[in-house]
Amino acid sequence: MARKRRGKARTKGTAKTGGDPPQEGASGGGWKAARTWLAGIVSAVLIAAIGVVFTAWYTTGGTDAVDNLGGAPPLTIGHVDVEQDERPLVLREPVTDPRDRATLLGRAVDNAEMAAMLARHHVATIGDANITVVLTGNRSSLRIIDVRPRVLLRAPPADGAYLYQGTAGEAGTIELVADLDRRPVRFTTKKEPDTAYFTKKQIDLKRGERVTLSLSVIGKSAYYEFDLVATVLAGDRSEQVVINGPGGVPFRLTGPADSYRSAYKLVETAGWVPTSTDRACTAVTTC
Repeated sequence: MARKRRGKARTKGTAKTGGDPPQEGASGGGWKAARTWLAGIVSAVLIAAIGVVFTAWYTTGGTDAVDNLGGAPPLTIGHVDVEQDERPLVLREPVTDPRDRATLLGRAVDNAEMAAMLARHHVATIGDANITVVLTGNRSSLRIIDVRPRVLLRAPPADGAYLYQGTAGEAGTIELVADLDRRPVRFTTKKEPDTAYFTKKQIDLKRGERVTLSLSVIGKSAYYEFDLVATVLAGDRSEQVVINGPGGVPFRLTGPADSYRSAYKLVETAGWVPTSTDRACTAVTTC
């Protein structure tokens, strides 16, 4: 009787609790863990492989693709300068505005303020402009196949104001020369003035490499405003990069005028001082 009651009690307890849940065998749990481990290994290998492929692509040419998509130019213009020290300069219009005149005649004027005033009056060098341009490659590999001046404006020689600031010394070595009075306008060397420089030579640059161009642009028959256009071959694409003068404005150059409406001489102790507009004074480098 006791055995029978104990059996019933066990049966009753099992029905009440629902019994223990079924357990996955040891072999089943091990395969599940193995699958998880294997999936992790495969994912890691795939990620590493993708990283290697992306790194190789980015190194060999991917940066160029990114730059192209972002609209980055193939060349970075690092520096542009026009030699003006100790050279006669000409303004297109006389300086009549009281504030600009005060700037011109001031003894202790900030260089930036003076430069801005001269730029507003379209200051130009006479006869030639010596330009220095520093360019930096912005592609894994590129070739500059041409650089030439592009005339934006041609007008009678400027005659507003003649600014004499001393005897112009001998110009430094100029690698390339272009004459705006001749067509077509192109850069040549002094040794071969009838042969376009870039028909024989090109400039190869890699990313981060720099080249300095010393350019002399000549124009004696008119007033010119111009920029420089560089044609660059990067991969299978040809692009043009426009190079402007300091401050992002065009370069300016003028031929000599028959006479000038005003003239000034730079005196070390007094700044710009009005002087004679006599032709003998403004046609040569002594006043």
